[in-house]
Amino acid sequence: MVSSRSKMLSGFNHNIKFRGKTYHVQTEDGGRSNPVVKTHIFLGGVILDSVQRPYDEIIGQPSWQDILKKRMKAQHLNEICRLIAGEVASVDDLLGGR
Repeated sequence: MVSSRSKMLSGFNHNIKFRGKTYHVQTEDGGRSNPVVKTHIFLGGVILDSVQRPYDEIIGQPSWQDILKKRMKAQHLNEICRLIAGEVASVDDLLGGR
């Protein structure tokens, strides 16, 4: 059985329809052994953007999992805002304008 001290927190997944395309935004916890929050923005299975931020400095603090969940949510929403603001490269940009 996995203890609550070592398990990963559930992340967030959203499909965002924007400018005629559906993007998938995924945020996940790396767990205590890899204390990083990762967010990816996908389009058709291609990762357009990735952000990862460590959280090792909060482990052990009172209610650290609540703090982590808030960070995960904030990072997830920030990446959605960046997508809608046009700050995320398109597949064409990644392929050199092809």
